[in-house]
Amino acid sequence: MTKIIETLRSYKFRHFNIRLLIWVCALTVLGILVISSATDSDIYEKKQILGFGMGLFVAFFLTLISYKFILKFHWLFYAINLILLLWVKFSGSYHMGATRWIDLGFFQLQPSELTKIFLILFFAYYLDKNKEKINTFKVIASSVILFAVPLYLILAQPDLSTSIVISLIFCGMMYVSGLSYKFIGGVLAVAVPIAIVMIYLIMQPDQHILQGYQLRRITSFYDKNSTDPDVINDRRQQENSVMAIGSGGLYGKGLNNNTTTSLKNGNYLSEPQTDFIFCIVGEELGFIGSAIVIILLFLITIECFYIGAHAPDLAGRIIATGYGILVVMQSFVNISVVTMMLPNTGLPLPFVSYGLSSIVSLYFGLGIVLNVSLQRKQA
Repeated sequence: MTKIIETLRSYKFRHFNIRLLIWVCALTVLGILVISSATDSDIYEKKQILGFGMGLFVAFFLTLISYKFILKFHWLFYAINLILLLWVKFSGSYHMGATRWIDLGFFQLQPSELTKIFLILFFAYYLDKNKEKINTFKVIASSVILFAVPLYLILAQPDLSTSIVISLIFCGMMYVSGLSYKFIGGVLAVAVPIAIVMIYLIMQPDQHILQGYQLRRITSFYDKNSTDPDVINDRRQQENSVMAIGSGGLYGKGLNNNTTTSLKNGNYLSEPQTDFIFCIVGEELGFIGSAIVIILLFLITIECFYIGAHAPDLAGRIIATGYGILVVMQSFVNISVVTMMLPNTGLPLPFVSYGLSSIVSLYFGLGIVLNVSLQRKQA
């Protein structure tokens, strides 16, 4: 008990980043309102409110626990992550062409959402511990191997979008840890030609790199004149999404509206409360509502980077920066898909899309980031 009191006394509560908490809560509340409007049943709204409450409790609890203590369990986080991903692989719940969920009866757990946070925590400790040897082959190779194992299990679900996001988070954490520019340049010199070759191979008729539905989504994105019914069907969701956003105009049609011109009311959008929630924001809250969502996501990212810049050590910097990269990259991919700037792929919009696994895991990470802010280094 004495040690806990001493730890709390060591925190600089004047540095508690209340702005970050306000932006996140405001965005979550806005998301709940839009989810309520996007669906006919109130079950999604109630579950999201439950997730919000659970997330706030978890965030508050973790804010008071030193992240340095939490990182002592880095291998436990890594092991739990692998166990959950293996559970999905061998006995997961199949839905819409992928096996990504564990059916717990009262809700569907999506372990890949937890993976994003667990990997940030694991590599925050691992890279901090090896910061003096970060540019050695041993540390770089071991980091890549440790990351490749969960990456493979997520790719096997298949979940290409989450794989891309966690890969970008990993690259960002490696960069923050002090990776040499020479190594980065060497990796890019090799990666770019490989990427070009991979794209060429993917576009071949008999390719076995992507699943059939993944290839159709890419094909539907660039082939506007295709007569393939599957391609046309895959493209329709994005086209309807763009029309919904455009029809919202400046102020939108209003939440829970009953207008006959609404694409949502006409059931032209399938499951809009999840990955395509931003198109509901655009249609019902207009350009102003969409801008507010984007600005809040931007402010959350900036606050995370600010906390990372003032973190007392490399581990804290990696946690805050990695979390910021998670928010900004996942937001970028989601909004780009909804506005038809990228091929269709399933990825929730942080704090806005419906999903208990997503909202609770994001608040889990938020609590640890806020704890980093309490231990801000002296100027």
